[in-house]
Amino acid sequence: MAGMTESSGESARLWVAPELPGVDLLRARYVRRVFIPHTHPTFVIAGITEGVEVFRHRGSLERAGAGGLALINPDVPHTGRAGVPEGWAYGALYPAADVVDAVAAEVIGLRGSAWFAEPVVHDPVAVRLVGQVLAAVEERQALAADSLLRIAVARLLRTAGGARPQHVVRDAGARLAARAREELLARMTDPPTLDELARALDTGPFALLRAFRTRYGMPPHAWLTDARVRRARELLDVGVRPAEAAVAVGFTDQSHLHRHFHRSVGVTPGAYQRARRVRQPSHGRARTYKNDLGPTA
Repeated sequence: MAGMTESSGESARLWVAPELPGVDLLRARYVRRVFIPHTHPTFVIAGITEGVEVFRHRGSLERAGAGGLALINPDVPHTGRAGVPEGWAYGALYPAADVVDAVAAEVIGLRGSAWFAEPVVHDPVAVRLVGQVLAAVEERQALAADSLLRIAVARLLRTAGGARPQHVVRDAGARLAARAREELLARMTDPPTLDELARALDTGPFALLRAFRTRYGMPPHAWLTDARVRRARELLDVGVRPAEAAVAVGFTDQSHLHRHFHRSVGVTPGAYQRARRVRQPSHGRARTYKNDLGPTA
């Protein structure tokens, strides 16, 4: 069995289930794990049950302790690490944007994209709801899982949510950053140096760094690593082997993918891929996967 690092006291279990389409599920305990700046295409609703998590979010260092939730919007860079020596334990839901938008439309009358205004809220009731969603999925209680998910999301939208802020009109710096982003996407497997990229865009390296960080929340090299991991996740989702996915996204080999994937997602590529093999509802009890955490950072 792909297992846990018992010596470090760390564990993670990631899975998906037909009871909750469009939602990833996670239970985890981390002590020494340090997450590099990364993003998710989904929302993150993480209910802390023990310890404290510290994470950088939009230029601020946030702390979420037991009874609190870390709420991360799609595509927003953030980090993660323990805020106390014993680490932190949590249950997390990763609902797709359309799942949250549908709840927002029904419960708060929002038309358009939903957004969490606060990255941390203290709400022990919501933390318990997140845990109940996970338990209902594990017990194959589809009605309970779906109901509890909607109740949890609705509660958090009422207390900490609203409409996604409108983007301001792009200035020259934002346009420069967008052009750099497109160039990096086009050359993911063979990216230019910072100097080459700046010359191609007729600007200076430091001007490009400032513009890119302002627009995307991280420098170009960190953004590229995150983009590679996200693309690797898409390939793993459709059954591409980790070694092949590594080469396809521009990592030098599978160990390179393993290291960066683990520091962004919290589990190994192989364990992540096994978690995507969704069981059919009629095939016995819910299958979950204990993920191989690998060496800690």
